[in-house]
Amino acid sequence: MKNLYPLKFRPIFKEKIWGGDKLPALLNKNYSILHCGESWELSGVQDDISVVSDGFLKGNSLEELIEVYMGELVGESIYDQFGTEFPLLIKYIDANDRLSIQVHPDDELSKERHGAYGKTEMWYVVQADEGAELISGFNRTIDRDSYLIALQNGQLENLLQFESVKPGDVFFIPAGRVHGIGKGIVVAEIQQTSDVTYRIFDYNRVDEKGQSRELHTELALDAINFKSQKQAKTEYQPKMNEPVELVKCNYFTTNLLHLNEEMERDFSKTDSFVIYLCVEGSYSFEWESESIGVHRGETILVPASIENFTLKPTAGIPAKLLEVYVE
Repeated sequence: MKNLYPLKFRPIFKEKIWGGDKLPALLNKNYSILHCGESWELSGVQDDISVVSDGFLKGNSLEELIEVYMGELVGESIYDQFGTEFPLLIKYIDANDRLSIQVHPDDELSKERHGAYGKTEMWYVVQADEGAELISGFNRTIDRDSYLIALQNGQLENLLQFESVKPGDVFFIPAGRVHGIGKGIVVAEIQQTSDVTYRIFDYNRVDEKGQSRELHTELALDAINFKSQKQAKTEYQPKMNEPVELVKCNYFTTNLLHLNEEMERDFSKTDSFVIYLCVEGSYSFEWESESIGVHRGETILVPASIENFTLKPTAGIPAKLLEVYVE
């Protein structure tokens, strides 16, 4: 069997009522749909499983690869826990309008109701228009009754914590936190493999047929954490040429790498795949005696069997990468 190599996948584009048109210029995406709200870069979600775009494994799905390569691809402990289901979903979101206000259940509630994992996620802001803002949690601790009264009276937004955003901002959204992305924002989203979302409020929008989207008022009640969240934005100190930890949780670790010179990485003690999202610039990924070029907007999956490698920005022009793995 041939050795595994860093894998690129065909993006899966999703048309959304709130979708925009920024991804081609911003992240080199090429699609034919009208309002592209999401580009799924790496997905093990059933009916939306990523397919390899190049190399001798071109045309194979992520699920097929895990069946064949098992721990060699994802890491032994990850394979033992998840089997052929890839544990993370990686996507870009282009919000040309406000997304619905929503919440995700945790693992326990989601397994009980849907036979699926819950959804803890994070956002890295790639681009934001001036004045753009998003919602993360409540601006004060409330109870179920006051929440329901505000919802029924159309005053939910008075209870929510709005945050102004700029490129490079990071938000961690654990399961149970009410949230929403505002107009004029592009984010990279790293999340558990789950498509379970409870929509709480959709700004009374209707589609071209005059239909409003389904709300999940009752389902959401048991999922919501009603406590206020004082610090919505993740604080971090940017540094050149060394990994900066953005988020570390039970489901994933995400680091920011800002490179203007080559960086060696050693994952021999981690027992996990590594994902790189290239959000700025371009770089070459070098391992053993091989290398591949990776451009802005491209995402690669580095198999667990490739433990040592070098990341080298192209022609000395700085590159910015998000590095994701499971500890």
